[in-house]
Amino acid sequence: MRPHHLLLAPTLLVAAPAAPAEVADPLHFFEGRTENIGVAKVVFHKPYRTRTIGQGRIEPDGSLTLVQRVEDQGKPPHQRRWQVREIAPGRYSGTMSDALGPVIIDKVGNGYRFQFTMKGDLGVEQWLTPNGDGKSAKSSAKVRKFGMTVATSDAVIRKVSGT
Repeated sequence: MRPHHLLLAPTLLVAAPAAPAEVADPLHFFEGRTENIGVAKVVFHKPYRTRTIGQGRIEPDGSLTLVQRVEDQGKPPHQRRWQVREIAPGRYSGTMSDALGPVIIDKVGNGYRFQFTMKGDLGVEQWLTPNGDGKSAKSSAKVRKFGMTVATSDAVIRKVSGT
């Protein structure tokens, strides 16, 4: 298990210029360029800085395609790909290149909960909460193995440019 692949994060946001609790179309937040900057902590390892630059587009069917360049401190950059679509009001499903199986995203209150599994039977739960400015959100993730937290990540995601 490679520690820099434990933390993730992505991100599908959840912010809109209107009231953050009422996000009409959170997929559009990732249209254009986004940046995610944070810190990852993996048990028995020193915390490290993470940076992810994303480029997203809305497809003709309304789904989001997001390609991210993941830059974890001390590791070579790699690419992560997302494909996400709304399957019901406040519920999204998709794929992510670092995940095994589907990524499920649910709107909970004024935030979004991501759940997926990664290689090594690692369960990931990530929360994205809008900051209320329509341009950024807080990301907080936990990675579990056998029910124990083995890694965490805290970051801020911000919209850098539109389409």
